[in-house]
Amino acid sequence: MGITYLLIALFLGSVGSVALAGLILILDDGRLNRLSTHLMYLAGGTLLGTAFLGMIPKAISMSEPKTILQTIMFGILFFFVLEKIILWRSCRNKTCERQMNAAAPIILIGDAFHNAIDGIVIAASFLTSTELGIFVTFSVVLHEIPQELGDFGILIKSGYSRVKAFWYNVLSGATAIVFGVAAYYTLESLTSWIPYVLALSASSFLYIALADLIPEMHRKTSFEDSVNQILLIALGIFIIYMSLLLK
Repeated sequence: MGITYLLIALFLGSVGSVALAGLILILDDGRLNRLSTHLMYLAGGTLLGTAFLGMIPKAISMSEPKTILQTIMFGILFFFVLEKIILWRSCRNKTCERQMNAAAPIILIGDAFHNAIDGIVIAASFLTSTELGIFVTFSVVLHEIPQELGDFGILIKSGYSRVKAFWYNVLSGATAIVFGVAAYYTLESLTSWIPYVLALSASSFLYIALADLIPEMHRKTSFEDSVNQILLIALGIFIIYMSLLLK
């Protein structure tokens, strides 16, 4: 029964979270566009909170701080190069100006790393006890839903259709199932990779928040927009902080 409970937990913690967050896609175009803008602001906070409050401290606790920080630095450089490649391929003008849609592939890649870690964590908790596994799964779902909401906001603002935004997020979330099952059977050989995967995932979240989302927010300079941005970034960080306290 152990693997059965694990598969249910992995599904709920990944695809289930995406499906719950995806309920926003039933809104009409006008409301979805307005909500996506605000979710993009919220995503700035959830990405920063997840990186600084969750991933980086956890990675440092499992490995040498210097190595983790170096991994984050190289990760940021990697995602800078990756975004350049995406821009060159998607550019439609001579100067190749930055486009918001370059953020979407990077956030999906970063999310895939992050979900893989969630899968490993859930598997490890079920190997300890079924009760702990259930609690950890519930915590992951609470943590993932606001993050997935922010991801939907980014994808929709990047020009993705509702269907594409949903299914790309599902595919990104499915890494939790793949790595969770793998970890269940080969946990000892996979745990050594966890701090470095966490560091790479954190670097992608930081890059998206600082290089893509915040510059996009600065396009709107009115007092009302600025207040909304500050409040929603703070709310995103607070949500991640509270969800981590429940773990």
